Amino acid sequence: MKEIKISVRALVEFLFRSGNLDNRIHHAPDTAMQEGGRIHRMIQKRMGSDYQAEVPLSYTHTDTNYILTIDGRADGVMERKDKPLLVDEIKGTYRDLKKIKEPDYVHLAQARCYAAILTMQNELEKVSVRITYCNIESEEIKLFEEDHTAAEIIEWFENTLSLYHRWAEYLATWDEVRKKSIQGAQFPFPYREGQKDLAASVYRTIYHGRKLFLEAPTGTGKTISTVFPAVKAIGEDKADRIFYLTAKTITRTVAEETFEILRREQDLKFKTVTLTAKDKICFIEKSDCNPAACPYAEGHFDRINDCIYEVLTKADSFDRQTIEHYAKKHSVCPFELSLDLSLFTDAVICDYNYVFDPFIYLKRFFAAGNKGENIFLIDEAHNLLDRGRDMYSKEINLEVLRAFESLIKAVHPRIANIVASICTEMEKYRDECETAIVLDDISPLIKKINLIINVISSWLEDHAEGMYRDEILEFYFDISGFATIYELINDKYVIFAENDEENGFRIKLLCADPSDNLSLCMERAKSTILFSATLLPIQYYKKLLGGTAEDYEIYAHSVFDPSRCGRLIASDVTSKYTRRSENEYRKIAAYIDAIVSAKSGNYMIFFPSRVFMDEVGYIFEQEYYDENTQEILVQQEIMSEEEREEFLSRFSPANDIDLESIINMEIEVEPSKSILGFCMMGGIFGEGIDLKDDSLIGVIIVGTGIPLVCNEREIIKEFFEIGNEDGFDYAYRYPGMNKVLQAAGRVIRTETDAGIVALLDERFLQRSYYEMFPREWRGIIRTSTGRVKNDVKTLWERIEAK
Repeated sequence: MKEIKISVRALVEFLFRSGNLDNRIHHAPDTAMQEGGRIHRMIQKRMGSDYQAEVPLSYTHTDTNYILTIDGRADGVMERKDKPLLVDEIKGTYRDLKKIKEPDYVHLAQARCYAAILTMQNELEKVSVRITYCNIESEEIKLFEEDHTAAEIIEWFENTLSLYHRWAEYLATWDEVRKKSIQGAQFPFPYREGQKDLAASVYRTIYHGRKLFLEAPTGTGKTISTVFPAVKAIGEDKADRIFYLTAKTITRTVAEETFEILRREQDLKFKTVTLTAKDKICFIEKSDCNPAACPYAEGHFDRINDCIYEVLTKADSFDRQTIEHYAKKHSVCPFELSLDLSLFTDAVICDYNYVFDPFIYLKRFFAAGNKGENIFLIDEAHNLLDRGRDMYSKEINLEVLRAFESLIKAVHPRIANIVASICTEMEKYRDECETAIVLDDISPLIKKINLIINVISSWLEDHAEGMYRDEILEFYFDISGFATIYELINDKYVIFAENDEENGFRIKLLCADPSDNLSLCMERAKSTILFSATLLPIQYYKKLLGGTAEDYEIYAHSVFDPSRCGRLIASDVTSKYTRRSENEYRKIAAYIDAIVSAKSGNYMIFFPSRVFMDEVGYIFEQEYYDENTQEILVQQEIMSEEEREEFLSRFSPANDIDLESIINMEIEVEPSKSILGFCMMGGIFGEGIDLKDDSLIGVIIVGTGIPLVCNEREIIKEFFEIGNEDGFDYAYRYPGMNKVLQAAGRVIRTETDAGIVALLDERFLQRSYYEMFPREWRGIIRTSTGRVKNDVKTLWERIEAK
């Protein structure tokens, strides 16, 4: 029989939620949980020796197809003379207790469950249930108490179990169906060379509960080679759920398609949900989750459980289209529906944020340090480093603080006065900072920040509406986020101040090395597989992404014939800042012309900056561009998803879409023309796009991709130098080289593809760069302005002779 475990709190929150979805009801920040813990301990201590605190309780219910175990901890249990046993549930709040007229039913239900379990275990005749509300700031207490006979409380508990029966029955039935289908599933394709060993390594890593760092070049079939063994591991009860984590929408689509292939080809029964960002999936123009602004929020909780049950029983793939369909049918919030469905699925396909971000992570899975039997499959894992830094860094800006103070001071003077004191404290640091300075201690500032958090939190709890409430709420999230990150500060952080003419004065908590934070998050899984086509140098990523010496690493072989891609390095040009000039721009434009003229077809040219791209692009357009045979597309700074799709669709043969809004000149588009895409290295077209066959026959990469020198990068450089690492490699060279490798990887996408990769920077000839080239790049040609035309023609002749 299926064993199902659920906490008392999760059970009652799921079954007894009701009413509206309402973001105007304030929920205290994570820092309030610490205060809540203090309140619990204070009350428990006051109650005397007869009061037992944090009493663990468990109850097992056996049905025909399942065994349901419900457990939890009662905040307090007290035996009293001449009175029934008391079960106490303590709740800390910032609300004014005078406004609480009755206990929240979910809180009451939680206490009743504990009371029922104790009644049955101890054969009690009567029991008392008490809800204790305590204001976190004033420590004022308000009590709500009720008495029950044994028959009453047990009947209520049995009715609660009957409400959960359909869900437990569903889980038990689906578990059997899923397991049987997994046992019969086979790998859906003929194994490519090395692919079976790769899939076996993934399974072995999951079996041993380790991490695997996998460098898997294009063509190794890394998605199916990680998904299939993870599915098999679930079928063998080695794990409960897969989290397929991505940085971009396109890779989420690939994951969806991979699971769908297994369903279609192997009759796999496996439920997946794709989480789409709230702003994207919301049905109204501006996401505002309350019944006054959104009809789907009104009565959401009254309808959501029936909606969930219908989706579960009618579909297996909960993609965006499916979620939107059922959300509209039942008039519920599509984003909240997707989150609720995730609890019942076998795989969750989502952004990194939902596991790693300290403010966004899925608390329903990972709160309170829960370590589930999860498998994390982290796609394009090279992106996790910068994302990890961003997620665990926060800053505050003096000008933003002043603007907020000025906005609210006439209406909310108390809040404004505290913000003014924060500004005064910030100014002390500013007066010592010319451009940038590392700070050792900001505790006086943090003290004032904690004060404003408490004051605003209390105000928000008492004011569901009010002048500037939205602005106050936004400020509250920003400032409490800063305080939350401050609590994480350790030797992997640098606190620095920067005075910038354009952006003003700021103090930043910089997570220079996110490995500790990422590693802690990965403890939420039994096993983590980190894979990418560009995870070189692998020791660099292993160190900064939370790996240890015991974790595994694999450098998989590409199955593609390396001779089908010609590669060359320009030995007499560079994008180095000190060499940038019109002469250098002209030489690079000439290189581009020589390469694209050697063979007609579609090319992408990647540049280190927009200014550089504009300079070279202008010269190319004026001196080399042939409007009869070529079409230039230019990546814009901001592009909608539709514009991105239109841009990429022009690389497909026989496409006549009108792209007048994004091409840089007004000409008639002809399918026979060569498409030249001028793009930004590390941008939206630099990775994650899949242009197969003749859609793209060449990539030209201008420069080494190293980030622009700035105060923050220099601080990262110095941080690693202090730690006896090569600071320049860690702050500049390795991140830049990853952009280069990603851009180069756009050319060869299938076994039949052929193309050219040109590296236009003499620095690639230096050993420090050359040693980072993938093994498939052996035999790369060194060229120059005078030889490039012949060299490219020779490369194409060799390729086409294969």
